[in-house]
Amino acid sequence: MSLATIAALFGSLVVLAAIPSVSVLTVTARAAAFGFSHGLLAALGIVVGDIIFILIAVYGLVFVSGLMGEQFFIIQLIGGFYLIWLGISLWRQRVKSSDAEKIDESSLGSSFLTGLLITLGDQKAILFYLGFLPAFIDLTSMTALDTLSIILLAVVGVGGPKVVYAWLADRTRMTLRVGDASRWLNGLAAAIMVVVGIILLAKSQNII
Repeated sequence: MSLATIAALFGSLVVLAAIPSVSVLTVTARAAAFGFSHGLLAALGIVVGDIIFILIAVYGLVFVSGLMGEQFFIIQLIGGFYLIWLGISLWRQRVKSSDAEKIDESSLGSSFLTGLLITLGDQKAILFYLGFLPAFIDLTSMTALDTLSIILLAVVGVGGPKVVYAWLADRTRMTLRVGDASRWLNGLAAAIMVVVGIILLAKSQNII
């Protein structure tokens, strides 16, 4: 992967990971209720779930690409339209604040499992990666180093913002409230998804 591809993929992951969501609420809730270490473990669970989806998306798409050959552009078309739809939906979505449910007792293991299960239970996550990654990477030339690079980008790009949320929640001992910054992030993330979707559609038609 080129430096430009790495920068674009990393930037997109950071912005999308920073959007107020169920995963962000989970991290902040665990940190606010039980301390930073619990928020950190919840964030780790989320990252592990993302890595699982990345591996499924990368090697699943490589397999499908080999089977479909020149017809693989159909997958790119579907992924492109899906990302555009997701971006438009996010743009129209009103960000709602929610109070975290505080639990009396908890363990670090439960915080990790909470983050992992929330990610694995999100059916949109795998569809997102199936549409997102082909816009940045030529799957036909994927190497083990490329896969490792994507995983490292996800660890930092997805985990970084979540850890920041955990730290802030631990410092304030309350769940972060959604405000103007959250709406701005939502708009930026929506724009990114629409742009990536358009790029994927253009690639399917060999325009770029």
